[in-house]
Amino acid sequence: MLMKIVTAASLTAAALSSSLAFAADDARSSIHITANIPTDQFHVQPTDANWGKNETMTYNTVNGTLTSLRQTYNVKNTVGSVNAYIENGPAALYNGRDAIDLTTTFNGVTLTAMSQEVVDDATSTPGTQAEMVILPAKPLNTQNGVYTADMTVIFDAVPRP
Repeated sequence: MLMKIVTAASLTAAALSSSLAFAADDARSSIHITANIPTDQFHVQPTDANWGKNETMTYNTVNGTLTSLRQTYNVKNTVGSVNAYIENGPAALYNGRDAIDLTTTFNGVTLTAMSQEVVDDATSTPGTQAEMVILPAKPLNTQNGVYTADMTVIFDAVPRP
């Protein structure tokens, strides 16, 4: 009987000490780092590094509209102008059933699926700032729920002729 108690006590002590040792060694830290360093010749970057990661359009219950999104970009192309387009064409907010169209402009130019000049050569060569605006259409009274959208805007460095 004494042997059973001693054995049970030593097994319990061994189990506790190994779990305590395991817990003492279990320390983790996940770190994700991104550094985007543009070239001196060409870059188009938002002034807010967190822009586009998790944007929200707030619904105004009084007038039935969604807020627009705005972001200033630093733009430079020392060898020509800058063109832009939306990959796969203009985006829309979608909830699985309905869509709410989005109009995206960059430096006052409405972006489509076709590449077009958004900053001319003379302006982009020394570097400038330009604003991106994403404006939603007014939702219909029947449109409700959670809407999401993903889009990619492509900026092209266009060399001088």
